[in-house]
Amino acid sequence: MGILAQIDFQSIFIGLLMGVLVGAVIAYIVLQMVNKTRAKSVQEDVEARVETAKKQAETIVKEARLDAASEMMKKREEFSSEMASKEKGFRRQEMDLSKKQDQVERQQDKIKQQENQLNNKERDLDRQINTYNNRNKELANVMVQQKNQLLKITSLDMEQAREMLLTRLEDECGREMNQVIQRKVSQAEEAAEEKSKEIINLAIQRYAAEQTCEVSVSMVDIPSDDMKGRVIGREGRNIRAFEKATGVDVIVDDTPGIIVVSGFNPVRREVARLSMERLIQDGRIHPSRIEEIVNQAKKDVHSRVIQLGKEAAEEVDVRGLNNKIVGMLGALHYRTSYGQNVLRHSVEVAFLSQVMADELGLDGSIAKRAGLLHDIGKAMDREIEGGHPAIGANFLRRFKESGVILNAVEAHHGDIVADNAYTPLVAAADAISASRPGARRETLERYIKRLEKLEDIAASFDGVDNSYAIQAGREIRVIVDAEKVDDEVSLKTARDIAKKIEDEMTYPGEIKVTLLREVRCIEYAR
Repeated sequence: MGILAQIDFQSIFIGLLMGVLVGAVIAYIVLQMVNKTRAKSVQEDVEARVETAKKQAETIVKEARLDAASEMMKKREEFSSEMASKEKGFRRQEMDLSKKQDQVERQQDKIKQQENQLNNKERDLDRQINTYNNRNKELANVMVQQKNQLLKITSLDMEQAREMLLTRLEDECGREMNQVIQRKVSQAEEAAEEKSKEIINLAIQRYAAEQTCEVSVSMVDIPSDDMKGRVIGREGRNIRAFEKATGVDVIVDDTPGIIVVSGFNPVRREVARLSMERLIQDGRIHPSRIEEIVNQAKKDVHSRVIQLGKEAAEEVDVRGLNNKIVGMLGALHYRTSYGQNVLRHSVEVAFLSQVMADELGLDGSIAKRAGLLHDIGKAMDREIEGGHPAIGANFLRRFKESGVILNAVEAHHGDIVADNAYTPLVAAADAISASRPGARRETLERYIKRLEKLEDIAASFDGVDNSYAIQAGREIRVIVDAEKVDDEVSLKTARDIAKKIEDEMTYPGEIKVTLLREVRCIEYAR
């Protein structure tokens, strides 16, 4: 039994050993097969990556070649463009040089021509000098002969003949001197006229303000036509109380949506307009409320007047004005002259005066102050008798304004003589502002009467055949009888007509008087 057990154990051991060996061999074989398969897969992957890398390398090389070709084309185009630009610049320089050369040649030709002309003039001058010398010699001989003959004829001695000759020469020199003086005066007047036109044109160009004409009515909008009945009141008591408190006319007609406030006093009209608007907004319209609203509106308008005067002084940059002067300036906003707002007109005159003063080397601030204050008398000329220049000067004299300002205010319409250089500037600026197109207007009836008055004044002088007002009344054309009026009388007649127009008429700007004297000689050939 023990031997059998031993044999079985050996058999089992040997079987196990053989199994292990067989398993190891099989594992080895399987491992080798796995390694071969993995190596083959790795090799294929490597080969695929190498192939991909080759393709990418080829793509990169192609792109690099394309980029290089594109860059080369771009550089070539830039080079070509640069060369074309330089070539164009060279051509332009060549053309400029050619033009300059042509100019130099033309200038050389002109210089040669001028040299030839100078040579010709020099030769002519030499001939004239020779001729002059010969004539002087001949004249000296003639004078000696005439002197001898004169002495023989008159039996005068040498001293008496010399005095007679000197007297004659003095008379001839005096006549020539008068002619020279008259010519120089005429030239100076022409130069002064041209300079004045230049200065005025410059002033107008540098200050071109808009112009609007004022009217004598104001319109107040109402929310509905039912409000018209409330404004009128029972038996018209409200509208009568309103007209009495404001001093204007209220027109309530069939025009829808508005009530018209009419009056020639702009301050009263403004008070009435404000009062009417506030009454309509408030809705309580009765005599006591009307009186209350009108009083408040008067206070507001007064404050507005002060503010307008301050704004005008600040706009023109005029300092140191008394508060009462500022108030009068503001009141000019509610005054019109032929429809032109007087405050805006005064501001414009101030700027124009400053521009002209600066051009003439004068003090622009003085001219500006005089221009701003020149019409201040119009703010009170309804309450005081006299013309607005004198009223304004007397008013400013109370506030210690300088004599230059006072003279400019009082003399800008020629009422007194100007005693400084600023007064004519203010008068010129006043005429420019008043006469520019659109600045002023007048009614047709007043316009026709002014034309008729012009023609009547011209026809009132002796020797006047016809007279015609032209250029919208800015010129009067006068035709005189040549047999009754000679040249010297014509000048005096034109001056007298202009003087009579100034004395008897009121008009904006200036009026030109043109007098015509014609001589007609008629004969018939038969």
